[in-house]
Amino acid sequence: MKILFGIQGTGNGHITRSRELLKYLVKKAEVDVLVSGMHHEINMEIDIKYELDGLGFMFGKRGGIDYWKSIRCASPRKLFSDIYSLPVDKYDLVISDFEPITAWASKIRRKPYVCISHQASFLSSKIPRPNHKNRLQQFVMEWYAPGSNLIGLHFKEYDNFIYTPIIREGIRNTDVKNSGHYTVYLPSYDESYITEILKKIDVPWEIFSKHYKGDPFTENNVTVYQVENSRFIKSLSSCEGLLCNAGFETPAETLYLGKKLMVIPMKYQYEQECNAEALKGLGIAVINEIGGDFTNSLSDWINSSYLYQANYQNNLPEIVDRILDFQFNADDQG
Repeated sequence: MKILFGIQGTGNGHITRSRELLKYLVKKAEVDVLVSGMHHEINMEIDIKYELDGLGFMFGKRGGIDYWKSIRCASPRKLFSDIYSLPVDKYDLVISDFEPITAWASKIRRKPYVCISHQASFLSSKIPRPNHKNRLQQFVMEWYAPGSNLIGLHFKEYDNFIYTPIIREGIRNTDVKNSGHYTVYLPSYDESYITEILKKIDVPWEIFSKHYKGDPFTENNVTVYQVENSRFIKSLSSCEGLLCNAGFETPAETLYLGKKLMVIPMKYQYEQECNAEALKGLGIAVINEIGGDFTNSLSDWINSSYLYQANYQNNLPEIVDRILDFQFNADDQG
């Protein structure tokens, strides 16, 4: 069987998850990889057959997405050209991890394809959501990489097509300890802005900044690093707790490691608002924004002893079997 695997390259979560899935998938099929959007810091460590611009977004520096910069960097004509020229007919099955080109090319040509992502879980009415519904962003998530053969990923198995998070080997095999520092990963904030706030809280902080590209440096009780995979895993596995956005992969890894967790949803990002609701249900501290009461809330969290230990088993063999079942079912129907 020959498979085309499309991966969303904006952010690090899709890359880390897909890299783990590929370790199992290549044992059962020949796989070509497509990555669209290259705004990440993680080394794929695999051969990439197609590198395309895709349709991604750019992080801002004050808590949200820089939509204007994202629009300026987008190329709709190139996107449509890539969708219509992608040779999906060469493959028996296409997989999309929230990657629009492979999803739309397969949909248009009626090729069997599977959508696996955290975003796919949003097709279920059973996942936690805030009281205010954002129908526009819900529609965008459904439209961005559409599909009917779904494998969703979430903090809990809220529906029959939703699995618990894929935890990478580097996290599963790491030496977990507590060195007393707090790790920070807030890619939608500038490190200088965060540093000035964290210096007021007298505990050691290790900030990993998407915007900083130099050597590590320390100001008072705050050390700043550029994002680098092995260093981040070392910091996370030895920290007291993690302060991060309300994404999916990083909070899931933190819950798996049994570390304290506080999240700040990115501004105007409905997916993260929903994630925050799910995490609240697990007792996780959620702050809506860095405002006047932020340092008090941060101090309360630091003084709290609450943590949630998630028992996320290795579900990759089961997920791969389910992916391949879609192809076999499609063959039977054909």
